[in-house]
Amino acid sequence: MTSIPLCLPDGMTPEQFLNDYWQKKPLLIKQGLPQLIGMFEPEDMLGLALEEDAAARLLTQAATKPIDKPQWQIKKSPLSESDFDNLPPQWTVLVQNLEQWSPKLGQLWQAFDFIPQWQRDDIMVSYAPKGGSVGKHYDDYDVFLAQGYGSRRWQLGKFCDENTEFVADEPIRIFDDMGEIIFEEILQAGDVLYVPPKLSHFGVAQDDCLTFSFGCRRPNLMQIIDSIADVATNDSQLFIPMLLLQTLQASGELQADSIQAIKEQLLQMLQSTRGDDIIRQAVSEVVSKRQYDALVPEESLNTDELMQALEEGATLQADYSNRLLYTQTDAGDRLYANGQRLDGLEDTAVALLKRLADGELLSANDVIAIDADELMEWLENGWIWVNYPD
Repeated sequence: MTSIPLCLPDGMTPEQFLNDYWQKKPLLIKQGLPQLIGMFEPEDMLGLALEEDAAARLLTQAATKPIDKPQWQIKKSPLSESDFDNLPPQWTVLVQNLEQWSPKLGQLWQAFDFIPQWQRDDIMVSYAPKGGSVGKHYDDYDVFLAQGYGSRRWQLGKFCDENTEFVADEPIRIFDDMGEIIFEEILQAGDVLYVPPKLSHFGVAQDDCLTFSFGCRRPNLMQIIDSIADVATNDSQLFIPMLLLQTLQASGELQADSIQAIKEQLLQMLQSTRGDDIIRQAVSEVVSKRQYDALVPEESLNTDELMQALEEGATLQADYSNRLLYTQTDAGDRLYANGQRLDGLEDTAVALLKRLADGELLSANDVIAIDADELMEWLENGWIWVNYPD
């Protein structure tokens, strides 16, 4: 596998992008992903949308708003061929989690290695014929919109917030007012447009069009709070009742002083070494969870076939449809995969899994100290996949 250059304009460093553009303003990257050109055609994605296990949506837009009906209609997977009969002129099909269906496409995440891999969400494709779109909208996450086939006109407008008014009674979040248009350009195959969170955008297919969205997101506070509670459940010390100073008060009143004292003890625990450990594990479990269920492979290698493939020049790499990460603690490195902490690993295994998480390829010489059955377990768990030589 050849190394993929970073998806940045010529002369721009990752530091410049992160300082000047990340979550601040958009950036057009002409021919940022030329590898996408010719990789897929519309028929490929339409066929994928019909797969039983695909996470797909079909959006259709009426030319005018029908009486007592929304202008937009949405049909979620499973989709069938009959769903594509008698479609209006403007429609779009979206398919999520493409890494799991195309490891070759998943490798293009390397072009965004200046973003930590734990912030990767998934790759989504949008197919639309001429005139198709998903309306004027914004996302709560960062996205790199990469043109893979055909062309799409993009308009960018104002930043939105919780007061943005959406069109009522529609099944998708769209609005009419994008404010002043700050960007308008047609992207050709290979071009990439970075759009920061909450920036309004509107894309319209100029012809048969495939746009690949490389989405990056962070957890929300509710996810972290839930995870902290789950992790803390395993700490028996936290089940001991608190000690609180008592002052004379009405028997039916819960005073603000008592609530403040409980809050202070909670914050003291969270700011302690114990709290650091709980929060670290809680965050690691949240950000390493898969958003979509893993596909069950139709066939897989056995141990002998895996070792033979490595001897013949194949390499191992992290599976881009899974989540493998590590944290560094005073007690040593902690590995996480798909929402679970990996305990009981030997130091050699930890070192190799860290290298995989960092995007390295492992050859037969790298894994010579690892038992073949353990490698098979990594493969069956979906942490790695085999990259065969061309």
